[in-house]
Amino acid sequence: MRGSLLRLVLLAAIAACAPSPIATRLATPADLRGPSNTPVASAPATAAQDANAPPRTTPGAIPSGYRIIVPRLRIDLPIAEGDVQRDVGDEDTPEGYAFHLPGTALPGENGNTFLYAHARRGMFLALWSALPGDEVDIQGPDGRLRTYVVSDVLPRVVATDVSSTLPTGRERLTLQTSTGPSPSDPRFVVFALPRR
Repeated sequence: MRGSLLRLVLLAAIAACAPSPIATRLATPADLRGPSNTPVASAPATAAQDANAPPRTTPGAIPSGYRIIVPRLRIDLPIAEGDVQRDVGDEDTPEGYAFHLPGTALPGENGNTFLYAHARRGMFLALWSALPGDEVDIQGPDGRLRTYVVSDVLPRVVATDVSSTLPTGRERLTLQTSTGPSPSDPRFVVFALPRR
């Protein structure tokens, strides 16, 4: 019961990243790289929990003072804890932040750290130009950087596929934004692994 409820909550939370109609006029899904007839994909099976991974407790909220910085894409945002009621129920997701999906790992933990933000200029719209090899920095409250390297870019993940939000058996950073104004529009998902 708890697992299915969590999946429903996660699905609702990631729906919060759809851009407003104003943002849609600024940038549309046609701006995505690749042909417009690119098929909608599902996230790869690697997003699921590794069967051999030790169980872990549900992490807490992300402390204040974290930032996400993607130098090549000129993304630099504070990270705040997501709020499903505010972001989905009230449809009042603040701008100017990336949000940590409640229940996912914190940066630096073994597991999946899931961050989402609107597809708007100055936020995660620039993710549409992400490439494997791009560096993503998570700056902690103490100023230290933890660097991740983009491993996979999935430009059209079906909206009902929440596998990218699930725990992983190793540390991974998952970034997600939308490709259009409707909750049923595909999601844009980026996976990044810690730089070794």
